[in-house]
Formats: sequence, C-alpha cells, structure tokens
Amino acid sequence: RAYGDFGGIRLADIRNEIERRRTFAIISHPDAGKTTLTEKFLLYGGAIQLAGAVKGKKNARHAVSDWMEIEKQRGISVTSSVMQFNYEGYCINILDTPGHQDFSEDTYRTLMAADSAVMVIDAAKGVEAQTRKLFKVCLLRDIPIFTFVNKMDREARNPFDLMEQIEQELGIRTYPVNWPIGCGREFKGVYDRHKREIISFLGDGTANGVRQVEKVELSMSDARLGEMLGESLRETLVDDVELLDGASYEFDMDEVRHGKLSPVFFGSALTNFGVEPFLEDFLKMTTPPLPRGSSEGEIDPFDPGFSAFVFKIQANMNKAHRDRVAFMRICSGEFDKTQEYYHVQGERKIKLSQPQQLMAQDREIIDRAYAGDIIGVFDPGVFSIGDTICTANRKFEFAGIPTFAPEHFARIRQTDTLKRKQFVKGTTQIAQEGAIQIFHEPNTGMEEVIVGVVGVLQFEVLEYRLKNEYGVDIRRDGLSYQYIRWIENEEFDPKQLDISSDTKLVQDFKDRYLLLFTDEWNIRWAQEHNKWLELSEFGR
Repeated sequence: RAYGDFGGIRLADIRNEIERRRTFAIISHPDAGKTTLTEKFLLYGGAIQLAGAVKGKKNARHAVSDWMEIEKQRGISVTSSVMQFNYEGYCINILDTPGHQDFSEDTYRTLMAADSAVMVIDAAKGVEAQTRKLFKVCLLRDIPIFTFVNKMDREARNPFDLMEQIEQELGIRTYPVNWPIGCGREFKGVYDRHKREIISFLGDGTANGVRQVEKVELSMSDARLGEMLGESLRETLVDDVELLDGASYEFDMDEVRHGKLSPVFFGSALTNFGVEPFLEDFLKMTTPPLPRGSSEGEIDPFDPGFSAFVFKIQANMNKAHRDRVAFMRICSGEFDKTQEYYHVQGERKIKLSQPQQLMAQDREIIDRAYAGDIIGVFDPGVFSIGDTICTANRKFEFAGIPTFAPEHFARIRQTDTLKRKQFVKGTTQIAQEGAIQIFHEPNTGMEEVIVGVVGVLQFEVLEYRLKNEYGVDIRRDGLSYQYIRWIENEEFDPKQLDISSDTKLVQDFKDRYLLLFTDEWNIRWAQEHNKWLELSEFGR
C-alpha cells in the first residue's frame, strides 16, 4: 500500500497508538522473582484478577506466564512468553525471558525485540552468576536497564552494599529512585526520593499479594512517621536519605537511555509492596519504540509503512492444535491483517495468517497492531529467526540476529525405528525454532543426529518435547566435543581433510560443513595440517 493512501486523521491515530507503546524484557537469575513481578504488572493492569504465585502448593494456580508443562513442574521459565496489557493510557508489551542460563540465546533474541530491560535482583543474594551473563547480553543492545530489587519482605542485604555490588560487578552506575524502609517482617515501605515522601504499604504480609495493596503517603516531617515506622527505622531512614543525597550519582536521563545509569527500585513482588510505584516511574522514564538499523539505514517507527522481524519461533504452544507460531516485533507503522506483505528472505509476497496477540497461552486474533507490538503469526515452515517482513515497495533487511555457538553435544537416536518420520520432523522443527542445533555425519540420513546446545537443560527440554509433542522416545549419548567451527571454503572436498581422531566432520541442516573439536589444541592441529582451511566461529 503506497504511503499516500493514509488519510491525515489515520496518520495521527497511528502516531498516537505508537506513542502509547512500551516494550520491555524482564531478565533475572532463576528464583529472583521475575515471573511473580510479571504477574503483578498484569494484576495492576487489570489483565488478571488473581495472581498465582509460582510453585504455590495450596492450589493449582500456576503463574500465568509459565505455560510449558516442564515449566509448571519446575517453577522456572524456559521459554520466553509475551504479554500485553493497558495501564493508565499506556499499552505495555512485556517479554518474559527464560531465567535459566542454559537459555541465554533465547534471552538474547528476546532482548533484540525489546526497547528496554528490567533486571530483577534478589535482595538477599544480590548479583548472581546468571545476572552477569544476561547483563552482558543487555549491554550488546545499548538499551536502558532498570533494576528492581525484589524480596524485601525477607531478610535482605544492606541496600548500600547491594548498590555497590551492582556497580562493581556489572560496571553500571546506579540511581536509587526509591529507598527501602526496613526488610523482612520490618519492611514498611519505600521512600520516594523525587517526591520526598514515604509510601507505607498496608498489608498483613499473608495476602500473598493476590490483590492490589493499599498505601499511605506521608511526608518526612509528618508527626505520625515515628509511630508508623518505629523510632529506630525512622532514624535509619533520615540518615540513609542524607547519605544518598550527598553521595549518589546525579540523575541523567541520557545516561539511562544508553544503559550507563540504572534507576533502582526496591519492593516485594510477592506482597505487592512497591510494584505500582515502580511501574509508574518506569513508564515515565522509558520511550516509545526506538528506530532500528537495517540495510537501508535507520527505520523510523513512525514511518507508516509496516515492517517487522522474526525473533522467535515456537511450535505446539497449544496441545489442541499442532501448530507453529512465528513471533514478530513490529518496528514501524501499522499492521493490517487484510494486507499482503513481502517476506524479504523468502522473496515473495505473503499474507500473515491468524495474526494474534498473546497473554501467555491465551491468544486473541487481531486486525491491527502497531510499532512496538509483538504479534504471533501462523508459520507454515517458511520463517527463520531474523527474517524481515515489510511493505512490498520497500524490500530492506533488518540487521540479523547472531547464533551462539553450542557448548554441549550429544548423539540422539529414536528407540523405535518405525517412528523415524516423527523423529525427523520433531528434531528439524525444534532446530528451526533455534532451541537446538542439529548436525549429521556426511552421507548419513537422519536416523541419528548430533545435537548441539548452549546449555545442558536444553537436552531435557528436547527429550521432553519429542516424547510429549511428537510421541518419540530417544536415546541420548553425551559427546566430549566442546568447540565448533564452520568451514568457509567454497570448494571443499572432505577427502582432502587431515584431522585428528578427536575431531569430527559434520553437516548442519543447511548442509554446510563443520568441524567439532574436543579442545583448542585440536583446532590448532587442524589449521596447521590443512593450511588451506578457512574456519569461522559463526554460522552465517
């Protein structure tokens, strides 16, 4: 559709819709409370009525955003989910990322679709190993990073020590937007540094944060402060505030936008203390959708022509429908379900069928969506991660999403040879989703394959999904390879290759040749004995 077809009023409407959008990802170490926080946002946004705490034993309410069976059993997120809700005039898209380090590649792809990130930290544990790994991924994106220090309703580390640890371990400066008053049973609320007032939460701590909490706002000079907080907490607060005002960094919005300064908030997602103040400030500090780099330069989100890229493919989200959904982040303009668009990598026009927005597993078919939104469309097997879709008169490509090299390898084969077809289909589809990479030895079929993963838990998920979604039982034998290199030579003859017995030649499912190595010594050996060999760490 040519740009001239948009009427003036329609353009203003589209602009208004895009300006309301906020798209962010939540990252954290497993168990820091990321899924609980996601739920509480939905609760305040009116998207859900009752929040189900993760692993809640009393009843069968599982957290809304953990939808794969394996996640419900373990209480961890292993796939990213997407949720949308409205709050005070904003339209918010939350991308919930896997909390487990074995899924850092999935997290990285999800961050490609976000305009900012919220890092959740456990107040008792501080920065953990996984937080560091995911944080590095955030820095690659140059996006704002907000910090929510969670679990203040339990015994916590000194907040000054936490700030120092974030700065030293992650190399980012911090600016506490609010400050906790007490912790554990003594957690009374937070002090808002901008408004210079105390927000005290009324709750008996047992409501498990099922509903929104009541709060009382008092100024520092209010006479009731002493009786509300108790004298010792009041004194600590006065001292802390004085120290903060004298010693903390100045607030600089430009530094926040580039991930150099992280605004920090304190609270407890479980009891709902501090969740709403965080949401309100976060929305004020973040921007509408940002421009994206492409082969034609930056693409402006307010450009009315539709464009999007695929950042995730998920098969079989719904047991009732054997299906496959490609998730796209809309980067510019308005999506209209009736229009035909151009799939750049497939070099053809397509209509995106069954476009839907998701609230974890509940989907609704939509007619329109805007820059900043995430939509899922039915994928008949034509999309790959990183593909660009745009209006037919443009034909540009968004910058690609790099592939992480797998670090663990195993040989897998089906136990029942009659199920070969389902085995091939299952492994191929799961590989196209980007969850695993599959390789086979030259001149062999797919009866057995070598699977490479970034983290070991992905093997379990593969085994579980092959059994439950494709009805295939597998045998898995671990292999000792640790490194992978793609062979870049155009004219490659496997017969000429001189490699050690600890090195294996394989092909990926695009039939490109690769070498698997057990250690770095073998890589050097291969290069010395095959001077003509060109090796690359990335599959392009």
